[in-house]
Formats: sequence, C-alpha cells, structure tokens
Amino acid sequence: MDARRPLDRWLLVATVAALVAGGVTRLAGLSGLADACWAVGTLIGVVPAVGWVVKALRRGRLGVDLVAVLALAGTLVVGEYLAGALIAVMLATGRALEAAASRRAYRDLRALLERAPRSARRRRGAEVATVDVTEVAVDDVLVVGPGEVVPVDGTVTAGTAVLDESALTGEPAQVERRTGEGVRSGVLNAGGVFEVTAGATARDSTYAEVVRLAREAGAEKAPAVRLAERYAAWFLPLALGLAGGAWALSGEAVRAVAVLVVATPCPLLLAVPVAVVSGMSRAARRGVVVRDGRALESLGRARTLVLDKTGTLTAGRPRVLEVAAVPGGPSPTEVLRLAASVDQVSVHVLAEAVTREARDRDLALSLPLDVVEEPGRGATGTVDGRRIAVGKTDLPTAELPAWARGVENRALLDGAAVAWVTVDGALTGAVLLHDPLRREAPHTVRRLRAAGLTRLLLLTGDRPEPARQVGTVLGLDDVAAGQLPADKVRAVRDECERAVTVMVGDGLNDAPALAAADIGVAMGARGATSASVAADIVLTTDRVARLADAMDLAVRARRIAVQSAAGGMVMSLLAMAAALLGLLPPAPGALLQEGIDVAAILNALRVLLPARGTGGPPLEPAAERLIHRFAAEHEELRGVLDAIRDAANLLSADPGPAALAAVRRVDRLLTERLLPHEYAEEHQLYPALNSQLGGPDATETMSRAHAEIERLARRIASHLAVADSAGTLLPEQLDDLRASLYGLHTVLRLHFSQEEESYFSLSS
Repeated sequence: MDARRPLDRWLLVATVAALVAGGVTRLAGLSGLADACWAVGTLIGVVPAVGWVVKALRRGRLGVDLVAVLALAGTLVVGEYLAGALIAVMLATGRALEAAASRRAYRDLRALLERAPRSARRRRGAEVATVDVTEVAVDDVLVVGPGEVVPVDGTVTAGTAVLDESALTGEPAQVERRTGEGVRSGVLNAGGVFEVTAGATARDSTYAEVVRLAREAGAEKAPAVRLAERYAAWFLPLALGLAGGAWALSGEAVRAVAVLVVATPCPLLLAVPVAVVSGMSRAARRGVVVRDGRALESLGRARTLVLDKTGTLTAGRPRVLEVAAVPGGPSPTEVLRLAASVDQVSVHVLAEAVTREARDRDLALSLPLDVVEEPGRGATGTVDGRRIAVGKTDLPTAELPAWARGVENRALLDGAAVAWVTVDGALTGAVLLHDPLRREAPHTVRRLRAAGLTRLLLLTGDRPEPARQVGTVLGLDDVAAGQLPADKVRAVRDECERAVTVMVGDGLNDAPALAAADIGVAMGARGATSASVAADIVLTTDRVARLADAMDLAVRARRIAVQSAAGGMVMSLLAMAAALLGLLPPAPGALLQEGIDVAAILNALRVLLPARGTGGPPLEPAAERLIHRFAAEHEELRGVLDAIRDAANLLSADPGPAALAAVRRVDRLLTERLLPHEYAEEHQLYPALNSQLGGPDATETMSRAHAEIERLARRIASHLAVADSAGTLLPEQLDDLRASLYGLHTVLRLHFSQEEESYFSLSS
C-alpha cells in the first residue's frame, strides 16, 4: 500500500494536468493542441490500466478493469479525447481516494505496530541497563517507568502498576495490578515506577501475537475483493453486451464508447474493499483483530455459532459459590476464614479461589503453621492453635451427616466442586466452588441472535450437569458435553456442511476446531497461543461481548459494501441506458461516472462511523462510578445470601436456639447491609441509568424486586418480634419463616443476576 502511494499521486497529478492544459488551450482557440493534451492524458491512464488487467489475468481473473481499458481505448479510436482524459482523471481520482480511504481505515491497525515495545530496562542487582526487547529472557527483572510500554508478559514484583490497557482491550478505563498479579506486554504504564519479572520472551508475549495478527490483517487485501468479483461476474459481460448492442443498433462507435465510459466499474473496484477494510479497522478499535477481509465478509454471512464453555462463556477460573457450616458450629464466615488461612500458601487453583473470596470479604487471615499439601487431596495446617484441613474428605457419602449430604446434593445440582473443611479432625464446613457464567454472556447471546445467527451450539469437555445449566440459562439450541478435541472437530465440520459456521474458543483443545470452522474466533486475552494462531479473528480483550461487537460490525460492513456496489452499479446501468439511446455523450458521461464513484466510496466509508441507533448514549462518568461501586457491593453481600440460606437450613434441621440465633444474625445483616444497599441502588443508581436505558420504565421490574426484598425482610423481622415475645420460635411460625428465608434467598439471587446482566454489563 505504501509503495503504491507515489504512483497513485503521480497518476492523479499527470492526468489532471493534461485535462487542465487541454481546457486552457481549447479556450485559447487551439483545438488541435487541446486534443493532443487530452490524448496524452488518456494514454497516461491507459498504461497503468492495462497493467491492472494483465495482473488480474495472471491471477486467473478477467478483472473489471477491462471495461476501463476498453473505454479509454475507444475514446482514442473515435477521437473523443476529452472523454478519455476525463476517464483517466476519474480512474486516477478513484485510486487516490482508495489509497486515502485505506490509509484512514488501516490507521488503527498501524497504531498497533508503531507502539510495539522495542527496548526494555533490565535490572541486575543495583544496575539498570536498557537492552533490546529481544534480549529479555524469562525471569529477568524489568523496570517500567511512567509512560512506558510493558515490553513482555510477566508478574508485578515491586510497586503497584496502574495500566492503560486500551491498546489490547479497547477499554479506556485504567486498571491496577498489585504485587503478584500478571501484566501483559503492550499495555501502557499510567502510574509510577514498578518492576516486572518476565514470564515470557518478547516473541512469546501477548503484544507480539497482536502485532503478528495486525500485520496479517494489513497485508491481506485480495480476499476483500471477492464480493466485488461476484458482482463483476455478471456486470462485465452486461456492459460489453450493451456497448456492442449500441454500436450495432446505431452504427455509431461513439455510442459504444459512451456506454463503456459510464460502465467503468469503480464502485466495484474501490467501494467494496474500502468498506471491508474500514470494518477491519473499526473492529481493531474494539479489541477485535481480524486477519483478512475474507474473515470479516464470512462473519457477516454466518448463521451458526459453536461455543466452548470454559473461558468463553464462563470466567475460566473457579469462584466461591457458597460457604456452608455445621449446624451449631462456626459461622460460614469463620469457616471461610479458616480455609483461606490454610489455602493462602497453597498453589492449587481452588485454593486461590478460596483465598480470593476471603480477601474480597475483607476477612483477617491468620498465618498457618506446619502446612502439608497432598496432591489431589488438599492442604492441612495449624491456624490459631487448631489443625485445619481443606480439600477432600475420606467419608463415603452414606456416612456424611445430614447437612453435609445436603451440601453434596447442592453441589451436584449446581455443577460445583466441594472443598471440605475439618477442624481438629471434625467435619465443620464446606466451600462450594464453580466456574461462573460471564456477566455479559446472556446479553451477548441475545445480540448474536439479533445479528442473524440462527443456531447456537455449546461444545465442552466439562461434565453434562454444568454444561446443561449454562445452555439452559443462555437459551442455547444444543449442548454437547464431554467433548474431546477430535469430537469438537467432527461437530464443527458437520455444522459447516449446513451453514456458514463460527467457532469460538480459548484453550489448546480448541485450536483444531477453530481451524476446522469457516471462521475461528479466539479469546486471546487469556487464551492459549495455539488457539490464536488457528483463529481467523482474535478478541484481545477478556470480554465475550466483543464477539457480538465483531458480528455487528461484520454484518454492517457487508451490508454497506453491497449497498455501495449495488447502488453504484444501478446508477451506472441507468447511465448506460441513456448512452445507448444517444442521450449521454462520452464527455458528460465521464463526469457523471466520476460523481457516481465518489458517492459510492463515501458511502463505503460510513463503516468507520458509529452505527445509528445502537448502544445508546455513552455512560456518564458518575453512572460508571456507581456501577463499579454497586458491582463491588454485590461481591461483598454474597456472604449475606449464604447466611440467609444457612438460617433456613437450620430451621429445617433443628428449629432451636441455634436456628433463632441464625435468624437474628440474618435480620441484623439485612438491616445494616442489604437494605441500605438496595435503597441506594433505587435512589442513586437507577436514576443515573435512565438516560442510557431509555427512561424509568426500564428499571421498573428491578424496583418491584426491591419492594419484594423489603417486604420479605420486614416479614422476617416480624417473626423475630413474635419469637422475642414468646421466648422461642413457635411451631406455627416455622413454615412461614422458612418460606420467607428461602424466598428472600431466591429473589436476591435472581435480582443480583438480573442487575449484573442488564446494568453492570453496561460498564467497561
């Protein structure tokens, strides 16, 4: 593209100069010299046009440039030199417009290449030296200063990293990475100095992969013309036929030339590639790197979507679902604190989830002593003088106490794993963990269906229970669990035989299926490199919503490309009919065709603009802050939901003093934490979202849920007042109190999920 730019510029200058020179000499009364100038301008246009035709023939195509060559040659033969000069200017202008549009469209892709890190500051002992980024090795300690780009993937080992990750994710919000957390190459240090221990070389780091994909996206242009070639297959013979018919009917070669002049198919030559490349550019801004125009064009025609579960529809890492405790024993919060105190020194992935949950709840962890970890069994250590074990239990299901069997049953139904907690050898509690559905997944699935996908299929190597649960929640058309890589490949190939199929995945096991699909999409932010290599499209942000963005962009880019080409050809056909009837001479026809070309190209460039009527107005900063605040509070309030369920379970097992104490604790949590949270949402968050959601009607259902939550909370408080008067829970209270607790737990879970999907997902 860059090498061709001087030739395009020279061609435009030369043809315009010939046209102007001819006009000046004609005004001076030198008609012969004017014709000579215009003839030279026509010849200047013929030479490169012939080259374009020869190049197309070498590729085995009869390119649409053939019409332009015939039109230019025809004007020379019949002496319509002014028309020839105008066609030459038209072609040169079109090439210049294409170059300018392509430069504009590729700007975002080039930005990725230009900011690739080239050097790094490596610290060895007390000395810091600047080295080429290719010299960085794994475990090197690197210093990253303010405004510098992180050179390789690694882990923060000193300081706190405040990062601008927009180059990778498309998200403007800054993120904070503390000591021990991972950072990716290519992100900008927006804070103070910090140190990173390299976890990969520059070649194997995240940004190198993005740069490689961007280079491929910028280099691959020929597939983008495939749509144009399909239209040209019938337009080219039609134009030649009309030109021949005009000559045969009128006996005047000038009419044939006039038809060819207005048939010069610049809308096909330029508008279609400009629209597709512009779509690739806009996708890059949203954190979606498209390898080539073929992938974007095919994505716009896709009707089937095959999804992996773990890491694609789910978060890809375990999270605490529930904490249970033995009736009459430590509270669920204490069980979690004890388990996390031991697990904080474990390297197991479930241990990390337990520790993260405890820290999210601001629990004070104790330093464990004498920790022993048995692979596949769990960890054991001494915490505050007690021997704590976290992991599997040796007791068979039949010998588990009733509360523990209930935990196992819930784990089976929820598709969760169980980490049992024993204190001094006694089974005391359990932590249930699962891989949660991504917050934006339901909304994304609805957007994908709206974009034209008619069949959504889940393929996963996971167990059937959690797979079916995800499929039910998202409303997928089919679910296949226990899939090995070979099974996924067979399933994807079967789908490809029925319709254009997209496969989305993130792991090593997804790479073969991604390669087998018509369009492979890789979750590249945390996914395996092999998946990114096999994919046609890579989502550089860890948000599945970007898949819906890519689908919307592909559909819109293809629609505008077809609109530009078809609209331009319809106008050209009308002009050809006028020329055939002798109503449009060659010179005015050339001017008219120039206007048609400019209109088609400008229409194609609309792809770069935001689509109208989508997404609503951007969130105000105040609303964005409120969303982050209440999303964080949801995490903190998950312990309240556990307490409500545990109190209801105690009422079922033993409605005595322990159950009454649990209900009192629930009432205190509701009064002090939950109800103030719901009140603040109703009076602060919802009004702030009205402009984004189209008015207060959009939050009416959620407001009704707030009223139901308050009603149930007050009902529980009324039961406590009756129990206080009687000195105990009365038998006639138990059924209604238990129903109120279970009902409140269910309403809260549904309400939290709806808010997170509908409102919190609006935030970046």
